[in-house]
Amino acid sequence: MTVDRDQVLRTAAALLTRKATATMDEVARASGIGRATLHRHFAGRDALVKALEELGIRECEAALDAARTDEGTASDALRRLIAEVEPAAGLLAFLVTENQLFEDDVNEGWDRLDARVSALFRRGQEGGEFRIDLPPAWLTEAFYSLVGTAAWAIQDGRVAAKDFQYMIAELLLGGARRSVE
Repeated sequence: MTVDRDQVLRTAAALLTRKATATMDEVARASGIGRATLHRHFAGRDALVKALEELGIRECEAALDAARTDEGTASDALRRLIAEVEPAAGLLAFLVTENQLFEDDVNEGWDRLDARVSALFRRGQEGGEFRIDLPPAWLTEAFYSLVGTAAWAIQDGRVAAKDFQYMIAELLLGGARRSVE
């Protein structure tokens, strides 16, 4: 039987988002594979989390590429980014809260993501679309947090999945938009 490594990672992210203390045995069961098979792919929890981080970075970079964040208005580009990141929202939710990823060293992949998302907010500020009193780095963190929070709320059944893009865009843009006086 061939194991779809990315599917195992997505299953692990979904489980760990709901239950951060889940064991490797629980991850294996949720993935429909044996513990030994899981350990052949990921030697332990640290290796699993590192692989989740790498997958998350790849998926977020692909979402940024697909969103064409340098085209059109910054508001429209942000809406496209929200739509493109939606399939990876559960994984991003897990990674945003997994503090151990950031304790010892800076990850170049996250630096690239942060720079690209911040550049979108900076472009919106420079173009007069977004307020200038909130730093792009803060707006970037707010974006990640809203994506993660929406994923959790949908997963728990507190909000409808169809509202993912609307909820994030309206709250983020409503707070980021520069008011015209």
